[in-house]
Amino acid sequence: MRLSRLGLLGLLSLAVLTPIALRAGTTKVVLIAWVAFAAMAGAALLGGRTGASTDAGRLVWGYGLASGAMITSAAVFIVPDAIAHHPKYGGFGIAFGVLAGFGAHTLGHRAMHADLPFDHTAVELTAHSLSAGAIIGLVYGNMPDLGLLLGLAIVSHKGPAGYAAADRLRRSGKPVSVILLPAAGVGLTAIPAALLELPSSDPVNGLVFGFAAGVFLHVAMDFLPRCELGGEVYEVAQVTDDAHSLLDRLRTQAVVSTGLGGAVVFAAWFVLQGGA
Repeated sequence: MRLSRLGLLGLLSLAVLTPIALRAGTTKVVLIAWVAFAAMAGAALLGGRTGASTDAGRLVWGYGLASGAMITSAAVFIVPDAIAHHPKYGGFGIAFGVLAGFGAHTLGHRAMHADLPFDHTAVELTAHSLSAGAIIGLVYGNMPDLGLLLGLAIVSHKGPAGYAAADRLRRSGKPVSVILLPAAGVGLTAIPAALLELPSSDPVNGLVFGFAAGVFLHVAMDFLPRCELGGEVYEVAQVTDDAHSLLDRLRTQAVVSTGLGGAVVFAAWFVLQGGA
């Protein structure tokens, strides 16, 4: 197995930042960072196995559960706080977050066609992980009472994303270990961001937390498992253009999995609240 220097650098950097974060008391951020790393790296190991056969159904369920959990968590755990700080600024923050996420995602595809010295898949995943990590760090650094459920739901998509990316890298003959860099990316920015303190201003906090909610909502909606011709699920499935029955079954699974992802978050919250 070929090892990527960038991937190893990402892992080592996360290992160096971990004790710093623990001394600062940001234990939740550290746990979220390492869960994100384990999810993406572990799924990449499965998707990158030589001779492995890809499973579109597995990918649909992974993306569906993750996106459903992310949408529910962002709506329940961040949106109310953003609005509580300032209804208008919180609302503007949500709108700006959704639009910024869309803009970054859309313009980011232009880099996929640029002549870069790095693998395009790794660049896109790394940029996504670094930006998401920065927002996670800001949110948890300034809301220390926030539970782990939100953070774990937000990074739950790292597993299916790593699986799909590893499959693409394996089929193109590129080293799968480069995914170690985006796998560590959440922690690389979440830990420093968690050490920053926002000014005690309701409009500022409303904007920041609203923006975080908007970005997470966009990411979650972007990972909704769309079973259409030419999409990622279709690519992984490697089906023919007339395989409508298979795509129809996958669409049903997509609807069920997203709903179940939201229901899991509700059930976990209900239990943690003691049934209140």
